[in-house]
Amino acid sequence: MSLPPYATWNTPEELATEALKLLEDIRNAGGKIRKGVNETTKAVERGQAKLVYIALNVSPPEIVYHLPALCDERDVPYLFVPSKEELGKAAGIERPASSAAIVDAGDKASELNRIIQMIKEIRLAKK
Repeated sequence: MSLPPYATWNTPEELATEALKLLEDIRNAGGKIRKGVNETTKAVERGQAKLVYIALNVSPPEIVYHLPALCDERDVPYLFVPSKEELGKAAGIERPASSAAIVDAGDKASELNRIIQMIKEIRLAKK
């Protein structure tokens, strides 16, 4: 699958899978997440987002096109996941989600920090 134009880097499949599991775990443990492009955008703009998820199969792509640049501008780590269906399921909704954000990881903070560190290392290696 070729990457859409908004995918500024390629997230390894294992990392995407692990990050989706973390999103689900945080949701189940009572942490705070935001679902959907509008909620995700607001969380990033307000400085609340700790990690942003962006689906690769969003159509039209313009829906999420602004998120990577906004995250880079606000120094918020982000990653790409294969599908909005998987993202919606991990976020606990019965609809596809184009994006989501972790706002409060609760007792999963160390797992979140480990994934953020992995993202930073991968992105540094690509430069």
